[in-house]
Amino acid sequence: MKALIQRVKRASVEVDAQVVGAIGTGLLALVGVEKGDDEAAAERLLHKLLHYRVFPDEAGKMNRNLQQAKGGLLLVSQFTLAADTRKGLRPSFSSAAPPAEGDRLFHYLLERAHAAWPEVASGEFAADMQVSLINDGPVTFLLES
Repeated sequence: MKALIQRVKRASVEVDAQVVGAIGTGLLALVGVEKGDDEAAAERLLHKLLHYRVFPDEAGKMNRNLQQAKGGLLLVSQFTLAADTRKGLRPSFSSAAPPAEGDRLFHYLLERAHAAWPEVASGEFAADMQVSLINDGPVTFLLES
């Protein structure tokens, strides 16, 4: 699994002009599921999402994680994140998990996130979503599990 995370001042996701998920300060995680991913990969990714140190401490250094910063977590499924872009001028999605498996693992990750952290929001799997954010920094990292 992959997650492109962005430290945000705020972020939201809309489906059919309705906000379906929103957070204030925290992390927006665009999540891609690849072939061969499983529950263990989702657990590892969730651990990174909750513990990756990207928030500033009192000295301004990135030494605090999401839990220490008491931030929100917005999970958005992102099929295109699993694309292979190494050759040619068109992405290949051969490494992406089939839709049913991607849906299952994304919802597993979401369920585990809700169990582990009180402020979790999400988009809708496979929906046409509009994501809005104020990137803080900007701070953006690609996490892989």
